Amino acid sequence: MEGTVLSAAEAVEYGEFKRTRREAEIAVTLHKLIVDASRRETDRYALKTACENVRKLTAYGVLVSPVSVASARKHLEGSQAYVICLVGGTGETLMPVKKLEAKKAIALGAREIRLVLCYSALRAANASYLKREVKKVRRVAKKMALVVSLEDHTLSEEEVALGAKAAADGGADAVCVRGEVQLVLRALRAGGGKIRVDVSGVENAEQLRSLTKAGGSLVQTADPDRIAKEMYEQAREEAERVLPPQNAEKPI
Repeated sequence: MEGTVLSAAEAVEYGEFKRTRREAEIAVTLHKLIVDASRRETDRYALKTACENVRKLTAYGVLVSPVSVASARKHLEGSQAYVICLVGGTGETLMPVKKLEAKKAIALGAREIRLVLCYSALRAANASYLKREVKKVRRVAKKMALVVSLEDHTLSEEEVALGAKAAADGGADAVCVRGEVQLVLRALRAGGGKIRVDVSGVENAEQLRSLTKAGGSLVQTADPDRIAKEMYEQAREEAERVLPPQNAEKPI
C-alpha cells in the first residue's frame, strides 16, 4: 500500500513472519535433495556423513553404489529417507546382469533404482533396445521407483531426449539429467508428461532455484550443507530488507 509506513515494532514482526514463512519453504525444498554418495572414492566415513546429512536436512534420500546399499540402509534406519541404488555400471552391462543387480539391491534395502542405460545404444539411437532394457528392469523393480540415469557429460541433448522417451515408453518413473536448464526442458518434452525429471550435479542454491523453476523435481548434490546454508542466509537477508531503516523509525 503506497504511503503506508510500519513502526519499528511492526517492521520487526513482519520481518519475523517473512523469515518463518521462508524457512518453511526451505524445509520443503531441502526434502527434495538427494545426497550423492555414489562415487568410487566414497569410504565408510563419507557414507556415514552423507547419511547424517540426509537425516539432518530431512532430505529425500542418498544415492549409493550397490556395495553400499546395506550400510546406507543401516545408517538411515528409522527415517523416511530413500536409499537409491545406482545400477548398470558404465551402462554397457548386459540386461540380465542389470536385472540381477537391481533385484539384489532391492533385497538389501534399496527403495529406488537408478538405471544407467546402455550408452552405445544411445549413441546408435537404438530406441527399441533402450525401451526393452527399461522394461526388463521395471519388471524386477516392481513397485519400487525406477529412474533412468542420463547424467553422463558426453550425452547430447538429442541423446538425452531419446533416453527420456525410452524411459517413458518403458514404464520408468523418472529420468535424471545433468543440472542444465535446457536438458531439463528437453527431457520434459521427450517424456510427454509421463515421467518426472530429476537433476544431478547441483552445487549451489541459485542453481537449484533455476532448475526447479524449469521443472526439475528432485535435486542431487554432493554438497547439501552448502546449499542449505546459502538458502537460510538468503532468508535472513530477505527478512532484514523488509523496510529501509529510515522508514522503520517514522510514525504511521
